[in-house]
Amino acid sequence: MKINQIYVNLPVKDIQKTKEFWTKLGFSINEQITDERAVCVIMNDNTYVMFLTEEHFQTFSERPVPKGDTTQVLIAIGLDSREEVDQLVNTAVENGAYQHEEPQDYGWMYHNSFWDINGHGWNVMFSDPSQMPKE
Repeated sequence: MKINQIYVNLPVKDIQKTKEFWTKLGFSINEQITDERAVCVIMNDNTYVMFLTEEHFQTFSERPVPKGDTTQVLIAIGLDSREEVDQLVNTAVENGAYQHEEPQDYGWMYHNSFWDINGHGWNVMFSDPSQMPKE
């Protein structure tokens, strides 16, 4: 079996602010499945993030939406260079996100991270497996 698409569903308070945030980061929106209850952010040809109002999110699960300072998931995404990693994180911070932790450089892998305007954690990384140390 092979997955051909992935949709990550995350609860948010404000659809319009969320849409504006991700657009400023350079991502496109699938307007066909975006409305006042949901915005579909296109991460790449096969990966999408559905940001749903908390009320709409609750129609998909009987579990409560995490409040405030809780973390249910950290999303890790890979980019093509260290420069792209820092550019995305810096742009996010400039637009209301905040730094999660200091960048980490392991030689063959580099990552930086931020909490978005809705409190969701994003680990952004670049890796070159050919540079991974051999044991």
